[in-house]
Amino acid sequence: MPVFTDLTGLIGSALLIAVAVLQLPRIQRLPSRYLALLTAATILLSLIPFSALPAAAYVRGMVGDLSVTTVVLMLIALLRPHCVVVANHELRHIYIVLVVAAVCLYPLALGVGMYDPYRLGYSNMLFIATVLLFAIAALLIRENLVALCLTLATLAWSLGWYESTNLWDYLIDPLVAVYAIGVLMKQAVVRLSAGHHSG
Repeated sequence: MPVFTDLTGLIGSALLIAVAVLQLPRIQRLPSRYLALLTAATILLSLIPFSALPAAAYVRGMVGDLSVTTVVLMLIALLRPHCVVVANHELRHIYIVLVVAAVCLYPLALGVGMYDPYRLGYSNMLFIATVLLFAIAALLIRENLVALCLTLATLAWSLGWYESTNLWDYLIDPLVAVYAIGVLMKQAVVRLSAGHHSG
């Protein structure tokens, strides 16, 4: 029987499959009620083992456990066809935060330079306090999505929600980092193109 950490990891992968399905061009044109049914059916089917493992398990094997931030963003993506969960500028701001975090974390963690910030995620009280201070600051300037992701990630880490004991793995993962970079690059190209045509 799967343990709790396995179940949460599988659910994260099932959400990822559902988000991917909803990005298909013809799917996006469906009425809201059909999108809701399709989302629920996709998540359910992703968790049902048809052979040895469910589809979500194979996805989890490829991408690993997704960060809390990624799960929050996927839930927002699944809810957006039905209601406005957060404003577009809030999404853009968290993408910027993710890109900055990825640039600061991954190159150094992979050996560029002498310092590895990934080690801070192992119960470093100063790092934890810094994350919580950022969450409070984000809340004060009405960056509610950033504050929510930082707070939920820290809470999940304190509860041992995932197999990992490193706070970084709750805050960010390579998949969401690449996605955030892609979104910001696309937005930059659109702005440049609009500016070029208007000029």
